[in-house]
Amino acid sequence: MKVVIPLAGKGTRLQPVTDHVPKPLLRVAGRPVLDLVMDQLAGLAIDELIFITGHLKEQVEAHVTSHFDYPSRFIEQVVQDGTAGAVNLARPFIDGPLLIVFVDTLFDADLSLVTRGDVDGIIWVKEVEDYQRFGVVVTNERGEMTRIVEKPSEPISKLANIGLYYIRDWRLLFEGIEHTLKEPANKGEWYLTDAFQYMIDHGSRIRTAEVGGWYDCGKIETLLETNRHLLEHGHGTRASSADGVRIIEPVRIGENVDLRDSTIGPNVTIDEGATITGSVLRHTIVGRDARVVNSRIEYSFIGDGANVTGRTEERLIASVDAARVAP
Repeated sequence: MKVVIPLAGKGTRLQPVTDHVPKPLLRVAGRPVLDLVMDQLAGLAIDELIFITGHLKEQVEAHVTSHFDYPSRFIEQVVQDGTAGAVNLARPFIDGPLLIVFVDTLFDADLSLVTRGDVDGIIWVKEVEDYQRFGVVVTNERGEMTRIVEKPSEPISKLANIGLYYIRDWRLLFEGIEHTLKEPANKGEWYLTDAFQYMIDHGSRIRTAEVGGWYDCGKIETLLETNRHLLEHGHGTRASSADGVRIIEPVRIGENVDLRDSTIGPNVTIDEGATITGSVLRHTIVGRDARVVNSRIEYSFIGDGANVTGRTEERLIASVDAARVAP
């Protein structure tokens, strides 16, 4: 089985940090989002990883080749024409069933389902209350997808599409993508979900499977919520308090972090090499080699190498050369 991982986007909702670091390599609870996603693939019989790259592709390629043992291929999506266009770039290299994983989110999913051969595909979903924010999957009485509806105004389904798919009938998938790409674009993009609808309309049986957890990493609020969840579920570290430092768990504090006269926590990750002096940090991620001095920072993301001095902020997103309050 091959795994297609589209990650060409610019991560505009986390700029300016993502001007310097591709969104899949942002660190949450001390690890890159991409690494946490890859943990979920352990134990699967994977022949090749196919990364659809774009923004800051050199960083992605360097990270993958130095951290993962799977055979990997990198294809650049020069034109950002949507998810159908992204997956279509892998078509020349697909000759059997495939897993498609979008890495905007982390998930707790039973991927062993791919070994069962009674359906043409699987789409993983999560039941949500705010269904109007998502593409939702409508199912029949057997739990098989009948259609996908983007941001419905009526409660036709609460099963949100999380961006994780297994396709056994790969030929019909690419037939569906080809059909989709011939249709008019939706605001300049073509969506993979339209290809799935084509498959359903041509007789495919695609089962829904609900994930145990689904954690968004696409914008600051959800990234911090994901950080909190991970810290509370085994990714935190018990930190000893230095003189003048108060720790309120859960926190994760990396190696060679210089803490002085500060209150840290709850729900704070500080990556290696950072310096925190005379500050209060709550519900915040601080990147490697960043500096926070004489500041009170809450619900914020401080990128690698950023310097924040004399600030009292909520929802701050800071990079090495710019800082702003997120909208």
